[in-house]
Amino acid sequence: MMRPGRSLRDIGLLAVALIELAAPAAPARAQPAAANENLVNQLAALEAAPDLDVAALRQQALDRVKSKADATPLRRPPVAAQLRKLPQFAVDVQFDPDTSIVRPQSYGTLGRIADVLSHPTLLPYSFLIVGHTDATGRRDINLALSQKRADSVRDVLVTTFKISPKRLKAIGLGEEQLLDAIHPTAAINQQIQVVSLGPAP
Repeated sequence: MMRPGRSLRDIGLLAVALIELAAPAAPARAQPAAANENLVNQLAALEAAPDLDVAALRQQALDRVKSKADATPLRRPPVAAQLRKLPQFAVDVQFDPDTSIVRPQSYGTLGRIADVLSHPTLLPYSFLIVGHTDATGRRDINLALSQKRADSVRDVLVTTFKISPKRLKAIGLGEEQLLDAIHPTAAINQQIQVVSLGPAP
């Protein structure tokens, strides 16, 4: 069960936390611990695991792409609208063009994500890594690429930053759930989302 809606102050604090996640790495003593704490509190707002079938969502996105339904990006409804109701944040992760290879400059961002996920409050929680693309190119290729990129982010968090694989799931939604549907080719649509799935049952 999610706690009551966030105040404007909470939203502002979350925005600050996201900026800190995407900022270049700084010495440990200079890292603003308060920003991480604010983000931890937002992700911990989900007190019970949602009824979410990731495999079914993945198949739903694939079926829609195969059927060529909702061909116009501006009129395309989100394929997994329920994800928008869960505590989450989105960050820029740089990949080599048209691949799922994470660029070295993004390891600092993923390290800061790992710091948040390793906070004692969030250790019982699991998370969903969601990959997206903009609406440039073929929908089927974008869907496959977004899944590979979500998998890559998960792999880096597990292998490099030692987050338990049991706590992380990954799904790619391609251009089927644009983060900025008004501007379907905008760079923001390629961001990676980290969605709280609540504490393990």
